[in-house]
Amino acid sequence: METSEKKALKGGEFLIRDTEAKDVFIPEEWDEEQQMIIQSTREFLDAEVFPNLDRIDKMEPGLMPSLLTKAGELGLLGISVPEEFGGMGKNFNTSMLISELTGGGFSFAVALSAHTGIGTLPILYYGNEEQKQKYIPKLASGEWKASYCLTEPEAGSDANSGKTKAVLSADGKHYILNGQKMWITNGGFADVYTVFAKIDDDENLSAFIVERNFPGLSLNEEEKKMGIKGSSTVQVFLNDCQVPVENLLSERQNGFKIAVNILNIGRIKLAAATLGGSKRAISTAVNYANERQQFGRPISKYGAIRYKLAEMAIRTYASEAATYRIGQNIDDAYEQLVSEGVESGKARLKGVEQFAVECAMMKIHASETLDYVVDEGVQIYGGMGYSAEAPMDRAYRDARINRIFEGTNEINRMLTVDMMLKRAMKGELDLMGPAMDVAAELMSIPDFSTPDDSLFAAEKRMLKGFKKAVLMIAGAAVQKLMMSLSKEQEILMNIADMLIETYVSESLLLRVEKLHATKSEQDSAVYLDMLRVYMFDAADKIHFSGKQAINSFADGDELRMMLMGLRRFTKTEPFNAKEARRRVAQVLISENRYCF
Repeated sequence: METSEKKALKGGEFLIRDTEAKDVFIPEEWDEEQQMIIQSTREFLDAEVFPNLDRIDKMEPGLMPSLLTKAGELGLLGISVPEEFGGMGKNFNTSMLISELTGGGFSFAVALSAHTGIGTLPILYYGNEEQKQKYIPKLASGEWKASYCLTEPEAGSDANSGKTKAVLSADGKHYILNGQKMWITNGGFADVYTVFAKIDDDENLSAFIVERNFPGLSLNEEEKKMGIKGSSTVQVFLNDCQVPVENLLSERQNGFKIAVNILNIGRIKLAAATLGGSKRAISTAVNYANERQQFGRPISKYGAIRYKLAEMAIRTYASEAATYRIGQNIDDAYEQLVSEGVESGKARLKGVEQFAVECAMMKIHASETLDYVVDEGVQIYGGMGYSAEAPMDRAYRDARINRIFEGTNEINRMLTVDMMLKRAMKGELDLMGPAMDVAAELMSIPDFSTPDDSLFAAEKRMLKGFKKAVLMIAGAAVQKLMMSLSKEQEILMNIADMLIETYVSESLLLRVEKLHATKSEQDSAVYLDMLRVYMFDAADKIHFSGKQAINSFADGDELRMMLMGLRRFTKTEPFNAKEARRRVAQVLISENRYCF
C-alpha cells in the first residue's frame, strides 16, 4: 500500500511530502535495451555529426536534412512515437535519454529536438486520426521534417498576443492565414509547420498544420546567430496562405493550450539535452587539463583547476538526478492514467502537465549548469579557450540560447511559483497547512536532542530545513502581499531559486542513497562527496535567496523572526568541501572523461 501511495506523488508535492529512494529512477538503472540505444546513438554521432561540425555550422546545403534522414533511419526520430505510426513506442524517459545523448551534438541537437518535440508532438497528441496517419509516419521516419511557428515580432513570452490571423474562405474549404513568424527552427527546410493564428477575432490562438507547398507560404533568408550557427532559423511569412479546413489542429481556440503543453515537454527535454552538452564539455576540459603542461606539470595537478572540474561534474550529476526523476514521474503518471481508461495521447499530456512545475525548474537548472560548465571550460583552456580553433568556442556560444529557448529562465522562474500557488488555491496542494506549521515552529524552542548520526541522516535534516525555509517565506509572502505578489518579480524569482535548489538537493540525495545500496562503501564514497558538496553550497544559496526575499517584504519583529528562522533552517555542520572536490576531480582526471 505504501509503495502505490508513494508513486502517486503529484507535481509540486515534493515540497510537502517525503519521497523514498526506492521510488525514484536513477540513470544507473538503464536496462539492456536502453544501453543498446545509448551505444548506437553514440556511434551515429561519432560517425555522422562530430566529424562534420564545421560543415554543419557553415550550413552546407542539404547536410542537416540528410543527417535528420539518417537519424530517422536509425529510429532516433520516432523513439516515443507509437509503433502503429512507424515509431518505436518507448517510454518518456527513453525519449529523454535520446535528447541527452544527442544534446552534445551542437546545432544538430537543436534540429533533432525541434523536429521530434515541438515539430512532431502537436500532431501526435492533438491531431485526429486522419492527420496522424498522414503526417506522423513520415515525420517518424525522417522523410518529412517538421517545424513550429509560434513566436512573432511582437509576441514572444506573451505568445497568446500573436497577430497572425485566419479567416474562413468564402467557399468554406480553406482557412486563409496572414501574418509573420520569426525565430523558426528548422524553418528553412521543413516540410510541415505547426502554425498558430487567431481565427477572426478569437481571444485565443488556434493551431494549423501547414505544408511547405501550400500557396502563400514563403521564407526569409537564414538568420545570422551568435551560436547554433548550423541550425536553420528563418522568418516565415503567410500571405493569404491557403490551409485546408481539415488541417485545423484540435479544436478552435485550443492553440494556446497546445503551445503551453508542448512547451512543458520541451522544457524537460531541453534539460536532458543540456546534460549531454555538459558531459561532453567536461570530458573535453578534462582531456585538455591532463594534456596542458604549465610549470612542468599538467594543469590538472593544480587545485584551482581541480575545483573547476569537480564543480562542473557535481552540478551536472545533480541536474541529471532531478531530470530523470521527473521523467519517471511522468511515465508513472501516464501508466496510472491509462489504467484508469484515459486515451494514450491525453494521458501523456496530462502526465507532463502534472509535473509542469518540475519541468520548468529543471529547464532553468540544467541550462544554467551548462552555462557554468562551458564558461569554466573556456577558462580551463585559457587563451586557447578564446580561439575559434579550439572546441570550447562552439560549446560556449551554442550554450547561451538554452536560457532563452522554451521560455526564458526568468519567465520559467515566475511560472514555477505561480503554478505552485495556483494549485494551492485550487486545493490540489496543501501548502498553507505546512506553512502555518513552520510559522508555529518559529515560536517554539529548538530541538536540542542528540541527532541521528546514521548515513544520510544529516543530509535529510538539511533537506527538511530547506523545505521549511521555502514554506516559511512563500507562506509569509502570500499573506503579506496577497494579490500584489504577482507583480513582485524579484521576490518570485528568489522563491523559485529556493525551490529549485531544494528539489535538486532532494533528487541528488535520493539518487546517491539508492546507489549506495547497490555499491560498496569504497565505490560509493565519491558520490557521497558530490552530494555533500552540493547540499553544503545549496544551503548558502537558499539562505541568500531567502534573505533577499525577506528583506523585500518584511519589517520589524516579523523580519527578525524570519531571518532567525532562515538561519536555523539553512544551518550546516562544518565540512571540508575542498578535499571532497579534490577527490571528485581525481576520479575525473584518472578516467580522463566525465565518468559519473
